[in-house]
Amino acid sequence: MALELTVVDAFTDRPFSGNPAAVCVTDTFPPEQRMQHVAREMALSETAFVVPRGDGTHDLRWFTPAVEVDLCGHATLAAAFVLGGGADFHTRSGLLGCTLGADGWIEMDFPADPAGASAPPAGLGIDDVRWYGTTPFFALVELGGAAAVRDLVPDLGALAGVERQAVIVTAAGDRPGIDCVSRVFAPRVGIPEDPVTGSAHCALAVYWGDRLARAALVGEQASARGGTVRMRRAGERVVLGGQAVRVSEVRLLVA
Repeated sequence: MALELTVVDAFTDRPFSGNPAAVCVTDTFPPEQRMQHVAREMALSETAFVVPRGDGTHDLRWFTPAVEVDLCGHATLAAAFVLGGGADFHTRSGLLGCTLGADGWIEMDFPADPAGASAPPAGLGIDDVRWYGTTPFFALVELGGAAAVRDLVPDLGALAGVERQAVIVTAAGDRPGIDCVSRVFAPRVGIPEDPVTGSAHCALAVYWGDRLARAALVGEQASARGGTVRMRRAGERVVLGGQAVRVSEVRLLVA
């Protein structure tokens, strides 16, 4: 039977920028192997599968081309956008609520992901490390400036050896309205560089919020596609804000 998906560029207001995610809304989850095969076929950072519940909420699962993951920001934003902007999702990371603001931005209630300081692993292959720490999902690396983040050419083989889902490289912002810049590399889960990573900002909101003594921040993910993420601390939670654009619809004919 055919499977229909919508491709959405997340954390952007322009097509062909931000981070694309494929969203499949279906009555029941396909077999796990099929979902993984579909994600591999789509070849995007994440493909999201959404199943409505009878109470108006939804179940949500995310797959990279290589593995199922526990948390994904941009594919959650894309799924909420497909559903009209507001939705509550049951996920591996608990209940994630999304609301549509008057300005058209979608806000997502995510768990905070604070990083604890640790020694960088040997062979990281990144110079000018000012701070290194880890969360359950990420390794977080602060560099000396935004230019170093933008110009970094990482050793993806070395980063694949870091025992975390992905590596965030960050620095303070270098232009008005941007509090921090970042890039995210996840070769361990089949994503050399993720264009815009919502879940990474659950860690960045805590790290830069503490550094700058501010609860509300704006982050720029400085990948080739680029994207903007609003962050707001709310106790043990982080509210992430972003925009999204529908770019295509895909109908897979192979069962």
